[in-house]
Amino acid sequence: MVHSVHQLWGRLLAWRHRLTVPQFTVVTGGLVIALGTVLLASPLCSSDDVGLWQALFTVTSAITVTGLSIIDVGKDLTLFGQMTLAGLIITGGLGLMAITTFLQGFVQGRSGLRHRLDKGRMLDEFGVGGIGPTFHRILITAGCVMGVGTLILFFFGFTDITNVGERFWASMFHCISAYNNAGFGLWADNLVGYKGNPVVNGVIGSLIVVGGIGWRVTNDLWENRSRLRRIRHLSLHTRLVLRSTLLLIAIGALGLLFTEQFAPDGVVMTLGLWEKLQVTIFQSITTRTAGFNTVPLSMETLSDAGLLLMIVLMFIGASPGGTGGGIKTTTFVLLMGTTRSMLEGRKDVVIGRHEIPASIVFKCVGVALASGLFVILMTLLLGLGPTTAGEPTAQSFNFLEKLFTCMSAFCTVGLDVGVTANLNRWGQLVLMVGMFVGRLGIMLLLQSLYGSRPPSRVGYPQQEVFI
Repeated sequence: MVHSVHQLWGRLLAWRHRLTVPQFTVVTGGLVIALGTVLLASPLCSSDDVGLWQALFTVTSAITVTGLSIIDVGKDLTLFGQMTLAGLIITGGLGLMAITTFLQGFVQGRSGLRHRLDKGRMLDEFGVGGIGPTFHRILITAGCVMGVGTLILFFFGFTDITNVGERFWASMFHCISAYNNAGFGLWADNLVGYKGNPVVNGVIGSLIVVGGIGWRVTNDLWENRSRLRRIRHLSLHTRLVLRSTLLLIAIGALGLLFTEQFAPDGVVMTLGLWEKLQVTIFQSITTRTAGFNTVPLSMETLSDAGLLLMIVLMFIGASPGGTGGGIKTTTFVLLMGTTRSMLEGRKDVVIGRHEIPASIVFKCVGVALASGLFVILMTLLLGLGPTTAGEPTAQSFNFLEKLFTCMSAFCTVGLDVGVTANLNRWGQLVLMVGMFVGRLGIMLLLQSLYGSRPPSRVGYPQQEVFI
């Protein structure tokens, strides 16, 4: 018996040393979710209404900074449970990739220069960027930004909350959720009660944008803070992220203002001009990354055109290295640049007077195609059999509702049109898998399954294919 246990332990050690960074990230993410589920389901964190399944879904949504929920966070979780949820959001938003890669060095016991460089590259590609001192700077920056946001909301935002302790915790929790693009709120209607509050809209929206643009951009802006009048001093990546972010916010806001203003029973029709602008700008920001909402979202309150526009914004998502999901703004920009180069008859992709390497272009195409196919697969799986909880004869959700929810889960947005809580466990399982894959990245998942292989040195003859 002892010999068998020793042999099994030896095999586990051997398997551990063979894990690649993507594989180790997947394993670590699963372990964090499992531990968080047990903790959140305990009486210390939640009421009797929260079982293991509800805790599993909530923890998965928190670690993947999605925000989809099948419980009422403010009522079903104790104060300690809410603090635990906030810690899980921070772990998923800022630390999952960095912590995973950092721990891998201890687990595998290799600390050579080559291994350190490999870890840095993998973390920079799949996570928030950098290890060691850089990660410390990321945490300090995040702490300062969330701290300032908390103070502003406490003194000028949530002034309707009379209890000082509740107001401070509400301010801190929503700032943590906003900066990490999670979308969790302490109230059942999210932020609907504050749709006309410019302080709440401004602070939450700003935190979402700052968290979504990524560390590379904020660091570049800080290092060039004395020369920001001339944008050419910034890197091409920073310029692309800032321009695409502002453009997408503007297009999303104008699009939602147009689709919902002229739609029957549009959600903004009865609002004044100032509230319309606040709602559409805020919803444009949060649709791509965070999942907060200041107006009720459902098939009855939003037009089909508005829902379709939000699906497109969710698919594009945040920026590389940020706390949001989606295919990323730079991927979208490079795909548009590739299309323009094709129309101009160019053999290379040039953006901002810089030629983009073909390997980056291939990766953009692969990410967009794989992500689109995965969302389609999720939607197909969600349509297998009855999808609603309760009676089998219950009315099923239509295709647009399913597509919207699957896109929201995979792109870790967290917007819901009343579908998630009413799904049966099969449907919720599909969403959990989608959230996990979307947060880790479709390419990381494929690399963890496909493994690491050296590039082929074999060349092949060219042959034209008609398209």
